[in-house]
Amino acid sequence: MSPTAHRAGATADSPATRQTGATGDHLTARRAGAAANTVRARAAWPEPGETGAPAMPAGFIASTFPALVATVADRCLRRGYGEPGAPAAGGGERRTAVVLVSERGDQGTLDAVAAAVDGGRRMQPLLFFQSVPNAVLGWVAARWALVGPVVCVSPGGDPAAEGLELADLLIEDGDADDVLLLLADQAAGPDHPDRATAFLITRPS
Repeated sequence: MSPTAHRAGATADSPATRQTGATGDHLTARRAGAAANTVRARAAWPEPGETGAPAMPAGFIASTFPALVATVADRCLRRGYGEPGAPAAGGGERRTAVVLVSERGDQGTLDAVAAAVDGGRRMQPLLFFQSVPNAVLGWVAARWALVGPVVCVSPGGDPAAEGLELADLLIEDGDADDVLLLLADQAAGPDHPDRATAFLITRPS
C-alpha cells in the first residue's frame, strides 16, 4: 500500500474517516511546523460489512476493548508491514512506537472487576493483567516485534488531534521511525457503538 501524505488526509468514504469523524480534518490540518509525515496504512472497526464483535486476542477476557485494539492494530500492521514475523525494511529492528488514545479506556474490564467485587466473587486473575490499558499494546508489540515506545493517553481535547501530535513528536524527536496510532472506545449507548481506528504513520522517504 503506497503511503498517503497526512496533508492529503483520509478520503471522504474511507472507513477510518467514517469512524473517527474529525480525524480526517486533522490529517489535512497539521500543527504549524510539523513535518509532512505520511499515513502508510489505516484500518477501522467495524469496516464495511462487519457486524458483531471483533475476535478476542489470546489471554484476554470479559471486555471488547482488547479485541477492538488488537483487531485494528493487526489489520493496520498487515496492510503496512505484511505478515507478523516478516523482516523489517533494511533488516534492522522495527522501531515502531504504539500510541493508544482513548476517552473512556477499558470500561468493560472496569465493569467486570466492579461486578465481581460487588457480588463478593473471586476475581479472575486475567482481569488484573488487562486492567492496565497498555496490556493489549504489549501483546501487539510482542506479536509484531515492535521495539519503539508505548504510550497510552486519555485526551483532554480532541482525541485525533492529540494522537497525531504525539505521533509527530515521537518521529521528529527520533524516538521512532513509525508510529502505530490507535483510537479506541467502547460503546457509550446505542448511538455510540464500539469503535476503533488505526493509522501507521511514518516519516516520508
